[in-house]
Amino acid sequence: MDEKNIHQEEKEDLINEDMGKEELEKEELEENTKENTKQDNVEDINSRLEEKKIKEELDQMNDQYLRLQAEYTNYRRRTQQEKETIGMYANEKIMQELILVIDNMERALESFEDKEDAMYKGVDLVYKQLKDTLEKNGLEEIEAENQEFDPNLHLAVMQESVEGVEPNKVTMVLQKGYKLGNKVIRATMVKVSC
Repeated sequence: MDEKNIHQEEKEDLINEDMGKEELEKEELEENTKENTKQDNVEDINSRLEEKKIKEELDQMNDQYLRLQAEYTNYRRRTQQEKETIGMYANEKIMQELILVIDNMERALESFEDKEDAMYKGVDLVYKQLKDTLEKNGLEEIEAENQEFDPNLHLAVMQESVEGVEPNKVTMVLQKGYKLGNKVIRATMVKVSC
């Protein structure tokens, strides 16, 4: 019996030893799993931080791109307006000289007694052609008759009290005024009611 007991004890020792090894392996496996999980969590957090950083950089670059695009659009619009303005106002001096020609042609047309005369028709044709050409290039007559007096557009040289007319109304145009675009190149000379 002793031999059987010894053998039995040896078997039990071996089984206990195997069980101890298995438990140790389980514990090691659990520890490794915990470490791997921690490492995975750290890597996951790092990758999320990296993604967030890349997204912020991308948003910042996109914002810079949009701002640059807006600046370029504004630059193009501004230079286009400047070109148009320069082109229009480059002609200002000659327009002022031609306004005097228009004034003289109007006086000549008013001096004709016979409106059916060939000379009248010829002068009228040239007058209309000149006015049309100047209007195509931006010259515009300032409307003044029966309008509210505007010191930016009109030059009041006379005042008179007129029955039935509100104060500060233009009652008579003495000399026509003209604008080139938005710029007044000659104010309309007017008589104003008081």
